[in-house]
Amino acid sequence: MVRPMNAPPPQTAMAGDDLDRALDAAPLTQSLPEQIAARLSQRIVGGVYAPGQRIMEQAIADEFAVSRGPVREALRLLEKDGLVTILPRRGAQITNLSIDEVREIFDIRAMLNGLRDRLIAEDAGRARYLPVLEAEVAKLARLARDAGRGDEYVETVSRLNRYLTHVVGNRRLKVFLDSLALQTVRYSRLGLSTPQRRRQSVQHWQKLVKAIRDGDGEQAERIARQRVRDSRDAAIAQLQAQAAAAGKTRRAA
Repeated sequence: MVRPMNAPPPQTAMAGDDLDRALDAAPLTQSLPEQIAARLSQRIVGGVYAPGQRIMEQAIADEFAVSRGPVREALRLLEKDGLVTILPRRGAQITNLSIDEVREIFDIRAMLNGLRDRLIAEDAGRARYLPVLEAEVAKLARLARDAGRGDEYVETVSRLNRYLTHVVGNRRLKVFLDSLALQTVRYSRLGLSTPQRRRQSVQHWQKLVKAIRDGDGEQAERIARQRVRDSRDAAIAQLQAQAAAAGKTRRAA
């Protein structure tokens, strides 16, 4: 049976029961294509499928013991999320990471995350969110000190962002942020791929907790925007380095 999207896989489960309960408090009934899309999206953002790699409909249908119809619908859902491109007579392939896309997505995220975190900091009931935030940011600090736990750091940041989006009171803002979430994760992995970047990131998170505790919405917004922009710039630097290395390899061949 396909694991529902709202059931986190074992490798991303967190020690904070409060965070798990908050994120999974209102499970949604998903159709079969949605469940398949959720599993495939986990693989894409986790790097199991490489950019440019083709997804074979029949192989996926065989794996999940379904016809090709639900798989085709799942791929259309992933195309809406920007994770795959469906080409005529060639099927679906994983979208390539691009500098233009990272700029577009992260510039939008910087503004939306800034608004989200400002609203949370200015929420009169913000104290009820602090135990989760403090515990998970403390976890980020521990992970940032261990160079070999980069993937876990990225997963924790992703879940923290999901939590903040979950608790913000603006419903339309939630929709916009959720629509960018999957497209963001692959670039976030690039943007947080070095120990130096993770140490810089955790400092932003620590400052955000303080701003929320103090009820300083302006500072929370400023920190959130800078955090996203730093990740954007680091991801772009990684993509540029990859392009330069690929060009050097082609010239040497």
